[in-house]
Amino acid sequence: MKTFVKKFKIVMITGLIGGYALLSYSFVDNYFEVSKNLDIFATLFRELNIYYVDETNPGDLMKKGIDDMLGSLDPYTNYIPESEIEDYRYMTTGQYGGVGALIRQQGDYVVISEPYEGFPAQKADLRAGDKILKINDIDAKGKKTDDISKILKGQPSTAIKLVIEREGEKKPLEKVVNREEIKIKSVSYFGMVNQNVGYIKLTGFTENAAGEVKEALLELKKNPELKSVIFDLRGNPGGLLKEAIDIVNIFEEKGTEIVSTRGKVKDWDKTHKALNTPVDLNIPMTILVDRGSASASEIVSGALQDLDRGVVIGQRSYGKGLVQQTRPLSYNAQLKVTVAKYYIPSGRCIQALDYSHRNEDGSVDKVPDSLISAFKTKNGRIVYDGGGVTPDVAVESRKYSNILASLVSKNLIFDYATKYRIAHPTIVAARDFRLTDAEYDEFVAFLNGKDYDYTTKTEKALEELKADAKSDKTLDEINGDLEALKIKITHNKKDDLVKYKPEIRQFLEEEIASRYYFQNGRLEASMKDDDELKEALAVLNDNARYTKILTTIVKADKPFYDSKREEELNKKRSGEGQN
Repeated sequence: MKTFVKKFKIVMITGLIGGYALLSYSFVDNYFEVSKNLDIFATLFRELNIYYVDETNPGDLMKKGIDDMLGSLDPYTNYIPESEIEDYRYMTTGQYGGVGALIRQQGDYVVISEPYEGFPAQKADLRAGDKILKINDIDAKGKKTDDISKILKGQPSTAIKLVIEREGEKKPLEKVVNREEIKIKSVSYFGMVNQNVGYIKLTGFTENAAGEVKEALLELKKNPELKSVIFDLRGNPGGLLKEAIDIVNIFEEKGTEIVSTRGKVKDWDKTHKALNTPVDLNIPMTILVDRGSASASEIVSGALQDLDRGVVIGQRSYGKGLVQQTRPLSYNAQLKVTVAKYYIPSGRCIQALDYSHRNEDGSVDKVPDSLISAFKTKNGRIVYDGGGVTPDVAVESRKYSNILASLVSKNLIFDYATKYRIAHPTIVAARDFRLTDAEYDEFVAFLNGKDYDYTTKTEKALEELKADAKSDKTLDEINGDLEALKIKITHNKKDDLVKYKPEIRQFLEEEIASRYYFQNGRLEASMKDDDELKEALAVLNDNARYTKILTTIVKADKPFYDSKREEELNKKRSGEGQN
């Protein structure tokens, strides 16, 4: 027996030593590789800067090298130099020092595209359409939006002098704007969409986003007729993980598991549960999502779907199941690095692209159908991983005409709204505002002589056919037929202004409403023609349907993701196929 114990101890010790040696070798080997390659990079960088034939900018070279290196990993792992820290701070806090306005390029100048209500630009009576001629006596002609943005931003309580050109004014106007600490709210809007249904629009997950959602919900609940809520996450790119957890907690019981994270470093293997007392566990709710709903938006919508707490409506979300953390670097720079994947209550990860297995050309594929797995919600409904949050009620994304795309891109709708604002000092409430047929005709007259040409898909296909025929040396034989066909299919812009009048008028009404009522006005004006909102109201107004969606167990024959169907849908979403 003693001999056996002795032999056992020897074997155990040998095994432990071997394992330690293996781990040590792995660590030393990895450390050597890192050290070796850092030395190679440093010597290459030195020699390049000394001997390259032309003068080099070491800072630009280094940033290019870092960006390309990180770009080989995923789009979310980024280097943030000290010069861009303020922009990153805005992304996480919603705060910056400045005048509070959106700007856009128009020709050689930058114009105000939308002042934020209640902030310095609006207080100084800067308006959408104002062309910036000078800033602090510096000529602004030829400067780009990035250049102007850097000048407009600055320390709060400092003043900036602008000289602007405004349509309808004979002489340039001088405006002195006092910069302030600009804090953009994550809840951009909340209110009642009808007598019984409340609405909350969340545009980001910056600090205190959950507090803003809670405050909005409590304010809505002061209305005794409130019966249900629409929670809008469309176009919301995400943000802070903590805020997403706390927002789900508003509607879920304390102690409920909301999301877990798993990474290479074990410190990131965490399970996050609701820590606070909820606001409302029972109010019926719908959650609106689209292809622009990503990251934290998908944690919220996916968790509420997995917990059967609300009905998700819209289009499949983006599919970002990765978590980032910032790490400090020297000289006040930062590294934003992907540290983990997240998993919502059913256990699924909704990451759509597999960055860990790139193709030889560096491209990234979606998670293949064969690797997509089924999971169950709290009530036993079937959901799947690997491709974003699929809505419980799908609403096809709206496809817009080529003529509308041209009118928007050429700033013609924007410019007409500027003229309209000058001619009409006031309008009715944004949600009641409608352009009359006579006013639409005025817009059509305004377009006379303006450049807004565009190519339809059919016209493009015909040009490609002609090119192929020329390559095949058959163009001479069929050219007459092709020219006759071209005459038939060539679009008529005036006809298109009539054919697509409803959608063009809708965009006009939204842009005009924003000139009087700012961001809230734009949103309220859009509500009357919002397909997802209409579907949400239909679901909430039908209690039997609402309950059935959250309790019906449907066993699918195969995963929801179909690559060919997704490719077709993406083409439709991009607006192709409109003639």
